Amino acid sequence: MSNYNPDSPTNWHKVNMAHENDNVLEKGYWQSNKAESKIPLHTRALHKFLDFVRPMILTKAPATKKPLSRTGYLDGLRGFAAFLVYWQHHNSWVRETSGDDEIFENGFGYTGKHYFATFPFIRVFFTGGHFAVPVFFVISGYVLSAKPLSLMQSGESMKLLDNLSSALFRRWMRLWIPVAITTYIYMTMAHYPGFYTDDYFHKATYREEIWEWYSNIKNFSFIFDTSGNPFFPYNGHIWTIPQEFKGSIAVYVALVSFSRFPRNSRLLAELVLIWYFIWVTDGCFFAMFIAGMLLCDLDLLAINNDLPRFIKRLEPYKQIIFYHLLIIGLYLSGVPARNMDMNNVWKARGWYYLAYLKPQATFDYKWFYLFWAATFTTAAIPRIGWLRRFFEGRFCQYLGKISFGLYLVHGPVIFILADRLYSAVGFVRIRHLKNMPQWPNAFPLSMAGPLGLEFAFLAPHIILLPVTFWLAEITTRFIDEPSVKFAQNLYRRLASGSAPSGPSLKM
Repeated sequence: MSNYNPDSPTNWHKVNMAHENDNVLEKGYWQSNKAESKIPLHTRALHKFLDFVRPMILTKAPATKKPLSRTGYLDGLRGFAAFLVYWQHHNSWVRETSGDDEIFENGFGYTGKHYFATFPFIRVFFTGGHFAVPVFFVISGYVLSAKPLSLMQSGESMKLLDNLSSALFRRWMRLWIPVAITTYIYMTMAHYPGFYTDDYFHKATYREEIWEWYSNIKNFSFIFDTSGNPFFPYNGHIWTIPQEFKGSIAVYVALVSFSRFPRNSRLLAELVLIWYFIWVTDGCFFAMFIAGMLLCDLDLLAINNDLPRFIKRLEPYKQIIFYHLLIIGLYLSGVPARNMDMNNVWKARGWYYLAYLKPQATFDYKWFYLFWAATFTTAAIPRIGWLRRFFEGRFCQYLGKISFGLYLVHGPVIFILADRLYSAVGFVRIRHLKNMPQWPNAFPLSMAGPLGLEFAFLAPHIILLPVTFWLAEITTRFIDEPSVKFAQNLYRRLASGSAPSGPSLKM
């Protein structure tokens, strides 16, 4: 879904389409349009700005659809997972005071009550935010290792070194520049114009707030930070970003370590590393990244018809195997996750015997089950045609394009806008009465409907959903994508610089 508008006055040049399938930029078919040069500069600038901020849904799709890459389904899966995070955080926010959040987070039949939203498989659409995090990590492990593994399998050692050098240099900037910018904007909005938000304690002055933000961001973005607080006060939902960066480093280190290994040794080393992170130490997050790396390794070997013999023997049964993996994965994605008390698992219907599988080393048990859920589901999707087509569809691809922006902005939208709308329709907190007294029950709506699908909960999303998507697009366009390009250009400039001349030091 491109933001390109062929009818816009900002389309300053026309393409000679005589060579429709050629690369017109490289072939030099661009021709100036003298008529449009008569449009005043300020008018063209205004239309250029409107083109940038126009929602994608209001933009004409390109005449020719760009074919998806081999891993296009992963973009759709990542986008859909980001939407599950959005939906769970909204559901959790409105139910914090009522106690209903405890029902969502526990199993079907909790306290003798049976809700549709907590039924196995169905519950992933209400509490799928937990499941989405391991999906993010498995996808990252897959994507980060795709190019290095292909170079490794083809024996191109120097290109492998160049690739890892570039990837490692750019990774911190790719993750943290968007986080720093979006949280700074949100922090500023709490002072100018001074929105009340219920997620953190505001400082008395803007200067104090800037210092508090700086003190937190510099520590939060430090990979070896040992403060013990996993939540960033200006957007607690981005607690996964430090884990994302650490997991990326684990993938890069594993790639370097295994780069000289032959096929079977490399696959065995990846399995041993996963075993170590799960059963020896409390490292399920790292295991998710390495699992993604393993899945990528197997896919590339399959493309080259170089899978181990015992895996090739399973080829006739792959359809039934991957359908079973999908079912098991989706079931495990609904693990009761209210807290770290294993009694919740023992007591949950359908989880008693599964509770025995939990390793001693895993502190927060849910990540053990979600590791398998994300790994099995991610492995199964590309082998199940209708499911792959769903994630390669237009909606999921759109979500994939804005997924990081959606992840970054949905929290501030909840804190500033959704909190007020929910209070207005009847989801009132005690603090609302004191800090924004004009909002509680301003236009109350009916609470009729199943838990999690009440009319009063769904109605505000007529506003919240398009606003959040639009802000995610803006974040993607003006913050995320420029951050990626900045890191790429900086690496190219530094890497292409000639070594300083002068006398060399002989050791």
